[in-house]
Amino acid sequence: MSSEDPFDGEDFNFDPMQAFSMLGDFSKMFSGRSGSSWDIAKQIAGSIANGLEGEDNVDPGDRIAYEQLTRVAELQITQLTGLVLSDDGTISIRPATRAEWASSTIDAYRPLLETLGTNLGDLVTNETDDLPVDIADPQQAMIANVMKMMGPLMLSLTAGSMVGHLAQRSLGGYDLPIPREATNELLVVHSNLEAFTEEWSVPTDDMRLWVCLHELAHHAVLRVPHVRERLVRLLGDYARNFRPDPRAIEERFGQFDMMNPSSMESMQEAMADPEAIMGVMQSDEQREILPYIAALAATIEGWVDWVMDSIGSSYIGSYNMLSEALRRRRVTANPSDRFVARMLGLEVDQACYERGQAFVAGVIERSGADRLARLWDSEDQLPTPAEVDAPGLWIARTDLELNS
Repeated sequence: MSSEDPFDGEDFNFDPMQAFSMLGDFSKMFSGRSGSSWDIAKQIAGSIANGLEGEDNVDPGDRIAYEQLTRVAELQITQLTGLVLSDDGTISIRPATRAEWASSTIDAYRPLLETLGTNLGDLVTNETDDLPVDIADPQQAMIANVMKMMGPLMLSLTAGSMVGHLAQRSLGGYDLPIPREATNELLVVHSNLEAFTEEWSVPTDDMRLWVCLHELAHHAVLRVPHVRERLVRLLGDYARNFRPDPRAIEERFGQFDMMNPSSMESMQEAMADPEAIMGVMQSDEQREILPYIAALAATIEGWVDWVMDSIGSSYIGSYNMLSEALRRRRVTANPSDRFVARMLGLEVDQACYERGQAFVAGVIERSGADRLARLWDSEDQLPTPAEVDAPGLWIARTDLELNS
């Protein structure tokens, strides 16, 4: 260790006031009142998304190709479903770099992440007030201050890392059915699509039309006002209902000696583990919300799969092989996906897709495809968790309401 190392032997003197000042600087940097935390999150996301090699800009010829295929997909989805994809007919799909997609996704997820970060910060502040903290003890006082700011700080850092890793494998903006801000431009990740096309040796236009159908079908249903509002409300309620366990927090962070550098390093490692923090914070209220998020996600994904099967089998030559490969890929376990599930309560796994497919197939078998279209007529038409598993119940209830 160099002689200039501040932790070097007897020359090391810890100044608790300096530590508190540092915490204050971090708290200001990551507070919701400034854009700096999200700027940093975007920098982290872009750095991870680009990897070591970086990316070239997308060729203009590729953009033109997507414009043409977007028109085909838009026309077919509108004719099949009756849903309008934009108010002025200017919907577009643009192939983007991973870094561009990551920046856009940070903006899209930001309202939910801010809700979660602010709530965690406030709750931790309130809960740590009840801990047996001796404020005359610099160690305990520092832990209390760390806990007050840790939720928002960790989520800003983790959001950048999470989205950066998502950008390395995502194909488009709706790999996860999270509503985005109202926009007529959807981004797909050009390099990831090209890599998949090469790996599976499928025609480039087949791959591109598949992703256009996938993105536009999701966009069509998620821009239906009551569907969007219902999903945003559920995800927001989930984020607002985290409840920290003060005893678990004390056990994890309360055994550090701030005069011991190795102990402080252990505390830093613990702070960098969002899974551990959030694992002790899920509440009973959240567990009550989860079935409703899962039911709506399954309904959306099942409907999107039906739309794509209905159109893709006629317009994409390699549709069956391509669709099977992509559907296997989307349920491959990924740490970023799992963290989204923990953070927002949105778990889109194989069970979710199969549940949605079974619901849609059950409705069509009993009442035909025209009956399926009534799913999006009003919020009352959305199935309950029990009805997703028993489509006959949904048909009976909504028919009764329609005829009453």
